[in-house]
Amino acid sequence: QAQLVESGGGLVQAGGSLRLSCAASNIIFSISTMGWYRQAPGEQRELVAVITHVRSTNYADSVKGRFTISRDNAKNTVYLQMNSLKPEDTAVYYCATDASPTAARDFRGRYWGQGTQVTVSS
Repeated sequence: QAQLVESGGGLVQAGGSLRLSCAASNIIFSISTMGWYRQAPGEQRELVAVITHVRSTNYADSVKGRFTISRDNAKNTVYLQMNSLKPEDTAVYYCATDASPTAARDFRGRYWGQGTQVTVSS
């Protein structure tokens, strides 16, 4: 069973930055597509960003140009750098993986972490 542990969430003012980290274990990280979802209260879950094992990336339109997903295979860790944060970015952010080399457009997030809260104040 994949294990994913997120960190880096917190409270930040609008316009600020945060970097989320997700440490993965019990998967072959180097071949696994990784992604970040978010869910705000009363809202549907949104796929924010995906990175494949060959580092192809996809982003939700709402975060393009502001968020960057990256990975460090030596550390089994995926990151989400969030810049120019807006109050509407407030949500619980979840790391996810299919534990396989899924194409970015086919990513479904078979395994999830516990989530980390991001709150952006106006």
